[in-house]
Amino acid sequence: MADSFVPTARTRITREPHRAVYDRAAAYAILDDGFVCHLGFAIDGQPFVIPTSYGRRGDDLYVHGSSASRMLRGLQAGLPACVTVTLVDGLVLARSIFNQSMNYRSVVVLGTAHALEDRAQKLAALEIVSEHILPGRWADVRRPSDIELKATTVMRLPIEEFSAKVRSGPPVDKEEDLGLDMWAGVVPLEMVASAPLPDERTSRDTPAPTYVRPYIRSGWRRDGAGSD
Repeated sequence: MADSFVPTARTRITREPHRAVYDRAAAYAILDDGFVCHLGFAIDGQPFVIPTSYGRRGDDLYVHGSSASRMLRGLQAGLPACVTVTLVDGLVLARSIFNQSMNYRSVVVLGTAHALEDRAQKLAALEIVSEHILPGRWADVRRPSDIELKATTVMRLPIEEFSAKVRSGPPVDKEEDLGLDMWAGVVPLEMVASAPLPDERTSRDTPAPTYVRPYIRSGWRRDGAGSD
C-alpha cells in the first residue's frame, strides 16, 4: 500500500489538525511500540470497548481471544470495528490549567475484521501476536494444541482506513500567562520493566531468557523533548 493515506471523512483529524499524521510508516511505528489496543464495536446498538493484545504484520493487525467471546463473535458477523492504540510520553504542565496537556502518540484504525479458519494461518497469526509482544518467546514454548486452537478465534483487520495523532514538546501558554511565577514544563513518562521473577516451579538451573533481561521496547525511553 502507499506510504501515505488520504484521510476519509471518518479519519480526518479536525481538532488540532497540525498534529495529524497520515504517513503509514509513522503510524506503524506507533503500533509497533505498543502491545495493548482498545477494540470498539457495537452489538444491538450497545457500544463496547475492550482492551486486548494485538500484533502487526505488514498492512494487517491481528487480535485473538476465546471462541466464546461476544466481541469476537460480533466481529466474525461483520460488525465494523475501531482499534485505538495510545502511548503517553509525558505530562505537559502549563501555567494555565486550560493549556495543560500530555505528550502522546496515537493511532485509530477503522475497518472490518476477518476470522482466520485455516490452522496454519491461525498459528502464523498467533506467532505474530506473540512476537510483537515478546520477540523470541514463540520459539521457546509449546505450540497450541488442536483443542486450544479450536477454542481460540483469531481475527485479521486490514489497516486500510487509519489516522495517527502526535503531540510532543513543551507547554503552549498564552502570552499573558508567561509572566506568571510558577513552574511549567514536561514530566517525561516511560515504561520500564523490572528484573524478571521466575515462577517458583522453575528450575534454578534454568536461566531467564535473554529477551527478558532486560525487557524493553523501542519507544519506551523518551525524554519528552520536541516541538509542539
